Amino acid sequence: MTTHLWIRAESRPGERRTPVTPEGVKTLLERGFRVTVEESGQRVFPIADYAAAGAEIAPEGSWPAAPREALILGLKELPADGTPLVHRHVFFAHAFKGQPGAGALLRRFAEGGGAIYDLEYLTDEHGRRLAAFGYWAGFAGAAASLMAWIAQQMRDGGPGPGEIAEEESREALLGRLEADLARFERRPSVLVIGALGRTGTGACDLARALGLPLTRWDMAETAHGGPFPEILAHDIFLNCILARPGTPLFVGEEAVAAPRKLAVIGDIACDPGTPYSPIRLPGYEAPTSFSAPVLRVHESPPLDVMAIDNLPSMLPRESSEDFAAQLLPLLLATDRLGDGPWGRARAVFDEHLAGLSAGQENDG
Repeated sequence: MTTHLWIRAESRPGERRTPVTPEGVKTLLERGFRVTVEESGQRVFPIADYAAAGAEIAPEGSWPAAPREALILGLKELPADGTPLVHRHVFFAHAFKGQPGAGALLRRFAEGGGAIYDLEYLTDEHGRRLAAFGYWAGFAGAAASLMAWIAQQMRDGGPGPGEIAEEESREALLGRLEADLARFERRPSVLVIGALGRTGTGACDLARALGLPLTRWDMAETAHGGPFPEILAHDIFLNCILARPGTPLFVGEEAVAAPRKLAVIGDIACDPGTPYSPIRLPGYEAPTSFSAPVLRVHESPPLDVMAIDNLPSMLPRESSEDFAAQLLPLLLATDRLGDGPWGRARAVFDEHLAGLSAGQENDG
C-alpha cells in the first residue's frame, strides 16, 4: 500500500515552520509516497512551491477529513476542540511528561482510535533523538534572553522586551544584537547548562558570535545535585537540558530574594509545570510567547524568565530546512511504522495510553 503523508497547516498563530520542504516532497514522490499539503497563510514556504513539487493541495485545516490511513504530519499542538482523533499523528505532542492538557489529549486519541508518533521520541537504539530543532532553539533562545537583558539595561530595570519578530536570517539577527550591545560598556556573562547537546551548542554559538563571557556546563558540573551558586553569579542563565526524573533543581524560589547578579533566565528547554522542571519560581507555570517574551518573577533587582516554546520560529526558514533534512530519512521509512525509531515512538504512546486506562494520567 502506498504511504500517504498529509502535511497539515499549523493552527498556532505565527508558527511558520514546517517539517517538510518542497524539495522533500519531490524526494518522497520519487520514492513512491503520496503527499498532500494543506494550504497555509503563514507557512514559510509558499503553497505554490509544494504544488510545483507535485504535492496534492488541500484546504487549510482539512486533515480531520483525510483518509483514515493517512499519516498526519505537523509540528505544534492540534486544535483543542475535544473531538476524538482517528488518525495517526506525527508532531510534538507534549503529552508524556504530565504537561497541562496531556490527559485530555490522550483521551481524544483513546476515543478515536488514533495514535501519536511524537517527534521528540523518534530515537536511535541509545535514546538519542534523530530529528530535532534543538540547535536553533538554543541559538534563538540565547538571542531572546539577551534581548531581555538589553531591555532591562535600556529601561533601568523596567519590563522586558516587547514582541519579538522573526528574523530574515542568522546574520540579520546577529547584526541587530551587535548593534544593541554596542550601546553598553560591558557585555553580560552567560552560563549554559547542557552545553554539549544540540540546544546548548546553539546557545553557545550565539554567545561566542557576540563575544559574551561564557561558562559552559554539562552533566559533570551538575552531578553533585546542587545547590548551584554559580548560576546566581552570571547575568544570564540558559537552561538547555532535557528534563528527566532525577534532574536537579537549578533555580528555586529562594533565588529571587538572594544576593545575585542573575537578571534573566532563559528556560530554553521549557518544561514549566512539570514535576521534572529544574526551574521552579513563583508564578512560572506556563510558557511565554513571542508577543510577551518574558515573565517578571521579581522586581528588585529584576529577574525575568524567557520560556518561549517555539523558539526556532524566530528563524523559520533556516530551522525548517535543517529539521526537514534530519526528518526526511525517517519519513522515507514510514512504511515500517512498527520497526526502529517509529516502533519506539509508538511504544511510548502505547505505554501512556495504558496509563490513562489505568487512571494514572491527568491534565497536569
